[in-house]
Amino acid sequence: MAKTLTLIPEKPKTWLSLLAWGFLIVFAGKFVLVEALPYFGFDKEVYGRFWEMKWPLIGHITGGLLALVLGPFQFWVGFRNRYLKVHRWMGRLYMTGILIGTISSVALALTTGMAIHLSWAISLIVLAAAWFLTTGMALRFILLRRINLHKEWMVRSYVVTFAFVLFRWLNSTPYFVELGNFIERGPTMIWVSWVIPLLITEVILQWNKK
Repeated sequence: MAKTLTLIPEKPKTWLSLLAWGFLIVFAGKFVLVEALPYFGFDKEVYGRFWEMKWPLIGHITGGLLALVLGPFQFWVGFRNRYLKVHRWMGRLYMTGILIGTISSVALALTTGMAIHLSWAISLIVLAAAWFLTTGMALRFILLRRINLHKEWMVRSYVVTFAFVLFRWLNSTPYFVELGNFIERGPTMIWVSWVIPLLITEVILQWNKK
């Protein structure tokens, strides 16, 4: 009877988790198909003003896509336990993708970003720093074999990774479009895309800690 009672609370939690991941995967999948993949056709019209900086942009997109696609596998407990070596290699690829994406992001911020506005460039650089540091902390704790802390920082890292998807969505919503021109709303959307999700994540991660 005790075993039955302990299993009951877990089922809603499992279903909620599956629904949340399903939503995120579909949301991210739309971003990949509509926003990211067209750049790999190397059509000058698709790149627009980014054409002269196409290789840093490709580095940024490629690194981001690697992290975005590999992230869910890193949190899949059954996959991790069954294919630990694959999990580790995926983790290395995930972090490599973020390193490439971060370097490319800073290069874009200092060129095309500065061409738009200083505040836009700064918001991009700070996001790149958050992306790099959260992932770096995850790496640090796995090297120290502090698994729980590694998992927590991987969650934070993926939340920041998802900021690029959220930003694109916000930039297409009528509410944010009506806030003003891109110089006025762009930096705000960048901050909203990762600071608020990371704050909510932190509350969730710390909620039951003693």
